[in-house]
Amino acid sequence: MDKTAQITLRNLQPEDYRQTRKTMLEAYRGANYEPWSQRDIERLIKMFPEGQLCIEADGRVVAIALAIIVDYDKYGDKHTYKQITGDYKFTTHDPDGDVLYGIEVFVHPDFRDLRLGRRLYDARKELCENLNLRAIIAGGRIPKYAGYAKELSPRQYIDKVRAREIHDPTLNFQLSNDFHVKKILRGYDPEDEQSRSYATLLEWINIHYEKNEILVGATKEDVRIGVVQWQMRSITSLETLMQHVEYFVDAVSDYESDFCIFPEYFCAPLMAEFNELSEVEAIRGLAGYTQQLKENLRELAMSYNVNIIAGTMPEIGKDGKLRNLSVLCRRDGTMESIYKVHTTPDETSRFAMAGGDQVRTYETDAGTIGIQVCYDVEFPELSRIMADQGMQILFVPFQTDTQNGYNRVRSCARARAIENECYVVIAGCVGNLPRVHNMDISYAQSAIFTPSDFAFPENGVKAECTPNTEMTLIGDVHLPSLKQLHSHGSVQILKNRRKDLYRCSLIGKKG
Repeated sequence: MDKTAQITLRNLQPEDYRQTRKTMLEAYRGANYEPWSQRDIERLIKMFPEGQLCIEADGRVVAIALAIIVDYDKYGDKHTYKQITGDYKFTTHDPDGDVLYGIEVFVHPDFRDLRLGRRLYDARKELCENLNLRAIIAGGRIPKYAGYAKELSPRQYIDKVRAREIHDPTLNFQLSNDFHVKKILRGYDPEDEQSRSYATLLEWINIHYEKNEILVGATKEDVRIGVVQWQMRSITSLETLMQHVEYFVDAVSDYESDFCIFPEYFCAPLMAEFNELSEVEAIRGLAGYTQQLKENLRELAMSYNVNIIAGTMPEIGKDGKLRNLSVLCRRDGTMESIYKVHTTPDETSRFAMAGGDQVRTYETDAGTIGIQVCYDVEFPELSRIMADQGMQILFVPFQTDTQNGYNRVRSCARARAIENECYVVIAGCVGNLPRVHNMDISYAQSAIFTPSDFAFPENGVKAECTPNTEMTLIGDVHLPSLKQLHSHGSVQILKNRRKDLYRCSLIGKKG
């Protein structure tokens, strides 16, 4: 092999057949395989020229990859090589199918040190993405299995290859190229004596696949978030409070934001009316405004075309218990109620507040979101459950009085972004309320946090407010970057969890 040879990746042409045949004979030397006929290759090139790839080294074809497109639901996961190729005539090729099916990959032995197989696999992935196909699927040989068949089942053999206890050049190569084994196929290719007719059903998923193009109302890729760092100030009426709320909704809407988030207890200034009452009675007095607040915020979401995460407000349930309520007001007029799950010791002792019992995500026109209120973000189990439900953005309205309390929320929020591979948005109150017991001081620095990888800011902070100053923060997040992170990140936290060893799940039917 001439290591100075010029390497060219291109589509296979009919005139390449003679060299293709020679390369296949060398690649499968010792195996019971007849090379593809010239008629077979020409048929493939005619019906699907983009799918037939080769690598040329100084004018010599030394590596080949052949493929077709299939409507995979017609064949499922129990097919044979003969079935999926239409009795080797490729009549199963369907230009309107959803899967790129790999028929063949082989490399001349003299050129295997150049990692040409990886180039062919990368080219296939690029083709799959460009054609907007759901996945690449192939039946993979396990040519070393014959030497272990007496002592190991195919499943045990594959497990040992995956654990690097056995080296199988074909399977090791496929696993290292981001393919995973869906199942074992029995009788896949009776002529493959080295694999004892078994094959691995391999799959590579195209994370950029879009099933149908939606021209209107499609879920957005670039999402703009407006964060309100809310000043606690003396307010004497609900009307005055709503004037301030509408000002901020209007401001973030002018920037065409998809979300507007307010802090926890942003309505606390209205408690001044009940300052002569006990703390329990005062917070219940504040709850008297909640229904009207919800209705007003819902109207603002529709009027200003922005999804509002309405901070929190106290609500008395039908069971008579007081809970800390956040509301998602979608811009289409629908609403969701989210209750703080973990009440702080202070909320429990001073307000006799009860916790909620739901942990779930919410669908919006700008992604799948989760909402956790302040203290809840310090319990990582909740976020992990939401991540398993597909959460892309976690919103955290909070209210903290001191910097150490704020730093607990901030540090935990940043950890949630990393460990759950999602964006996290925190929004807090600032300033003082001299005439409101237990809400007298507030400290915050609201922010938008990201995972920590190359596609994101190096410090994991997309944007943040000036500490303890009333302001709005506008920031954009890119949802497809999360998909890329899940599959191709420097580390893949969600994918690499040891689910065989531990798990995080809800108990019973709550959620």
